[in-house]
Amino acid sequence: MKLKKMLLSLTLALSLVISGLSSSPALALGGSPLSGLITLKNLAKNATPYEEAIANGKPTLLEFYADWCSSCQSMAGTVEKLEAQYGDRLNLVMLDIDDPQWDELGQEYKVTGIPQYNLLDTAGNRVDSFVGKVPLGIMGQALKELVSG
Repeated sequence: MKLKKMLLSLTLALSLVISGLSSSPALALGGSPLSGLITLKNLAKNATPYEEAIANGKPTLLEFYADWCSSCQSMAGTVEKLEAQYGDRLNLVMLDIDDPQWDELGQEYKVTGIPQYNLLDTAGNRVDSFVGKVPLGIMGQALKELVSG
């Protein structure tokens, strides 16, 4: 498994070097099969740590995902758009289900499939949950209500 992750990381790094990309690789790659994965990795890299999100008093979009999940990859663009729209009023937390440190939280949030999105209010209570591919309009409306409530 470590070898597979290392090869994937090297492939992504090589793609970025060859493409000469810097700020928005997912957009620049356009229709590339790697674009969703790159967007997913960028979202995870820039996400708010779980402990910080629970403590800072902002509502939270908590996503359980995996790099290998094609639905997670295809939803990455939607999450990226929503984060751009609501990111100043909302925490985005990304938890990789393949990382054993999140096993207990996965059980607590009853993760039944990925991607799983949990909307948490300012006190950290789950107010809504979605599993799988969710249309932008539905997720956007739920986040709009979350940040205004």
